[in-house]
Amino acid sequence: MTSFTTWACGTRTHGAGAWATTVVRVVTGVLFVLFSLGKFVDHAQESADFDHYGIPAPEVATYLVGALELLGGLLLIVGLCTRPAAALLALNLMGAIATAGRVDGGTFHLGVAPAMLVAMLFLVWAGSGRLALDRAVRPRLVT
Repeated sequence: MTSFTTWACGTRTHGAGAWATTVVRVVTGVLFVLFSLGKFVDHAQESADFDHYGIPAPEVATYLVGALELLGGLLLIVGLCTRPAAALLALNLMGAIATAGRVDGGTFHLGVAPAMLVAMLFLVWAGSGRLALDRAVRPRLVT
């Protein structure tokens, strides 16, 4: 448990790099929250898109992806469980690129999504950076 906690709540960056990591974490977190809102606000259109991309059970999948993006985005914003959240969101982005990117292409699916995937992989490696709840929680979990 301790090694998982150290990995999940740790950070590799220090100084200016930690601040840059924080910016990447918060900006991508906000983007994921914004992306998730469409899955709930315009559920019918999003479900139709999921169906068009060949995703099974598009009605349910839309809610599941929306919940993952909302929860993952919020975790990134506050910097809690940054690495696991980023890993799950990276998988989500790979799915988006493989489905929507393959079917529709475009600058969003083949531009923004891959860039965010790189950002998620960076956060899996780097951790939370500064101004993160991970920094406050980790000492309590490790001891």
